[in-house]
Amino acid sequence: MRKRRVETPDGRYVVSRGRLKRNSDPTLPVSERRAWIKKLMQARLATRRAQTETKREAAWSAVQEAKRALGEKGPVWWSDGAPDESGADPIDSSYSEWWTALDDDTRRAASSSRD
Repeated sequence: MRKRRVETPDGRYVVSRGRLKRNSDPTLPVSERRAWIKKLMQARLATRRAQTETKREAAWSAVQEAKRALGEKGPVWWSDGAPDESGADPIDSSYSEWWTALDDDTRRAASSSRD
């Protein structure tokens, strides 16, 4: 069963482990997004399987490159001047009103889920 993602109303973030995590750029073409997601998954696997620090660092760099290409890291993909709130607790962000309006079960699920 697929977990239900708790996404901010503007689609910029998903809440994972109780923190705002930036979503991918929705304007990326589907084929490009799929290619970068595949590279990201391969790089994450390589990070876990790396047996030397050099290989681990190379795999970690590949993870970061894919996240930047997807828009999850680096410059924000929106253009309205809103700051990047990645890593913030939703209650301590501009989304606090939205977050407190969610039901307890949804907030609890988002605080414990990994996405």
